[in-house]
Amino acid sequence: MNRFKRWGATSALLVVAAFAVAACGDSEDDGNGAGEEVEPREGSEISIGAFDFGESLILAEIYAQQLEAKGFRVDRAAMQPGSPREILKPALEGGQIDLVPEYVGTLVTFLGGTPTSDGAENQQLAAELYAATGVTVLDEAEDAENVNALVVTSELAEEHNLETVGDLAEHAGDLTLGGPAECPEREFCIPGYREVYGVEFGEFVPLDFGPRVTALQEGGIDVALLFSTDAPIAINEWVVLEDDMGLQPAENIAPVVSTSVIDEYGDDLVNALNEVTERLTSESLAEMNAEFQEEQRNAADIARDWLIENDLIEG
Repeated sequence: MNRFKRWGATSALLVVAAFAVAACGDSEDDGNGAGEEVEPREGSEISIGAFDFGESLILAEIYAQQLEAKGFRVDRAAMQPGSPREILKPALEGGQIDLVPEYVGTLVTFLGGTPTSDGAENQQLAAELYAATGVTVLDEAEDAENVNALVVTSELAEEHNLETVGDLAEHAGDLTLGGPAECPEREFCIPGYREVYGVEFGEFVPLDFGPRVTALQEGGIDVALLFSTDAPIAINEWVVLEDDMGLQPAENIAPVVSTSVIDEYGDDLVNALNEVTERLTSESLAEMNAEFQEEQRNAADIARDWLIENDLIEG
């Protein structure tokens, strides 16, 4: 996977076990749903998966609770602890799961295509690449995306007059980059910054998200690879360097769904999902991430509040 937050090292055994539980377990609402009394629909249970990071879990919960509010039966067994795309893609194609909230730019790359800086184009490319495998890519959220971003403290930005990634080129040799362990091999990280911008960092330190934030706060690293909706950016008043040469593709949110489930439920299912997607914004993602990352709120509660605020379920 090319987006670093989607590169978790979650064990395949955990996911296989989750699928096994889903196959034989109780399919009734486990208390994470919208909590409304809705007549359940006849038909297949819809299994929802997520990547192994908070925002993906929140999005999966939002879609899950929306579907439950419309009477669909939902299976959450594959949502936690989350899985990398290398596991979720074959699970979608093989029918073990039915829905995953996706990021269209990374998805295109993962499917072997070349993404662009246009979210709608990436959605169309992903839909074409996925169609033959029995997976449908629904409409993208026009106003909601989450992209990889190089972040520095306001002090370093002022010291070196840093506003764009290109501004790093003459200083990077003296700076330390902190990012996921996969960064040296991923085309949108170290290789991409080297090839597109001529940025060659003096040192790279592999760090998970929490230690990466702490290291930037305490001066252990100079530059951090974060994500544009991560809460610590605003909280610490850090500077997101503009990707002025367009290395990172557009990463709008779009649900990918098993075509067989869409064939079974038709427009009722598609419309329920689209109602969520069209209301998502990058700002709301950042706000929900802050609640999850900083306030340690439960993803299900965050999702429910968002659905209520957007008039999709009753409080």
